[in-house]
Amino acid sequence: MTSLSRRTRALTPVLVAVGLLVAVVSSLGAPLVPTIAAEYGVTPGTAQWTLTVTLLVGAVATPVVGRLGDGPRRRTVLLVSIGVLVAGSVLAAVPGPFGTLVAGRALQGVGLALLPLAMSVARDHLPTDTARSTLAALSVTAVVGVGLGYPLTGVIAEHVDYRAAFWLAALVGAVALAAVAVVVPSSRERPAQPFDAVGALLLGGGLAGLVLAVSEGVVWGWTSPLLLGTGAGGLVLLAVCGWHELRTADPIVDLRLMRHRTVLTANVTGALAGVVMYVLMSMVIRFVQTPTSAGYGLGASVVVSGLVLLPMSAASFSATRVVTWLGRWLHPARMLPVGALLFAVALLVFATARHQLWVVFVVMGIAGLGMGCTFSVLPRLIMSAVPVSATSSALALNQVLRTVGFTLGSALSVTVLAAHTPAGASLPTDRGYTVGALAAVALCVLTAVVSGVLQLGRRPGALDPDQELAAEEGAADAGVLAYEPGRH
Repeated sequence: MTSLSRRTRALTPVLVAVGLLVAVVSSLGAPLVPTIAAEYGVTPGTAQWTLTVTLLVGAVATPVVGRLGDGPRRRTVLLVSIGVLVAGSVLAAVPGPFGTLVAGRALQGVGLALLPLAMSVARDHLPTDTARSTLAALSVTAVVGVGLGYPLTGVIAEHVDYRAAFWLAALVGAVALAAVAVVVPSSRERPAQPFDAVGALLLGGGLAGLVLAVSEGVVWGWTSPLLLGTGAGGLVLLAVCGWHELRTADPIVDLRLMRHRTVLTANVTGALAGVVMYVLMSMVIRFVQTPTSAGYGLGASVVVSGLVLLPMSAASFSATRVVTWLGRWLHPARMLPVGALLFAVALLVFATARHQLWVVFVVMGIAGLGMGCTFSVLPRLIMSAVPVSATSSALALNQVLRTVGFTLGSALSVTVLAAHTPAGASLPTDRGYTVGALAAVALCVLTAVVSGVLQLGRRPGALDPDQELAAEEGAADAGVLAYEPGRH
């Protein structure tokens, strides 16, 4: 076996490990919020910043890092981003004031931009069949990683100093850094891409305002001047950014690609699926931990509530294998409505029969199948419709929309439960969970309808993503880099 073939074989596990690292690190904040609040003597709302700041930085950094990764320095950008994640993990782990912890979590947010880069590497340097399965695995790492991260941090929170979770993230990140340095090939042959600094500033400011307003809505109040001003400012900046991006030759995010129905389908579906995923996750974790003295709930520990997510992770990963196999005969976009409806089934079961632990495990397993069917095909759809020179930035936009969806889903679940919490009470009524689940069912149905309707514009006889990838070999004269497995 040649050195090149060994390197190619190692590339898939290294890229998947990077994806899992990102997902696990991003999920560290949520289970530790109560522990951090008690440790630093701050309110839970203040402690929530250890999660909010990671999402904020991730949303801002993802399109910037994605665009930088479309050029000849992709490997360098990948290494620097992992290095920043490791530095943030160390900073969060070192004892110090609360501000130091928040700063560390902010640096960790840069790691959220790694997934689009990993997908681009898989597309450029793996044979077609291997790339297809690797992309499917990478696309569900957000689900799988959360399922691993929550129980892991739950165990640490109960039995070890919570800082051990950040030290572990630093150690794993250092190992990933070394593996990427050895295994990931160079991309020096790729042409340099001009960087749209104005667009980056407008997009970063707009996303920061929007994500901050959504994530802090419960704390600030949904009608507070601060929240309304922050949200409105973010929307204005995004509108100006859109105007600018459509008029610049080399945009940070090429919004013109959204005219392609395949890209539009993937982005809209990714955002809506992100919302329903976090609605269910947030409600399930809270419901399972609710003491039985409330008249409902399962009174489980933080560790058990984390373990509830494992079926979702396992089912999501298994679904990628099935979707990859079915993709040989079906266009991947056909799986999007199926995934949304599977998730609707999971939510319906949770809405009507959630009062036993084994039922909750079944719910999360069904939800995992839905997420696997949905997320595993999104990158393939995008890559089938965009030139190789725009792969990272196009995937980064999809990742940003999913992140915004995650934030909206978390905020929606909190808002619904807060609306069903009686005055002076600390816990919502059982009906609040039913209402929240049914609202998410409606979103699932909307997702299925939207993904189906958008496909109606697909041209008869159009190629599926794998055929389109193969067709790139003859499309170099049209500005699309040929896809040649083993060429790198």
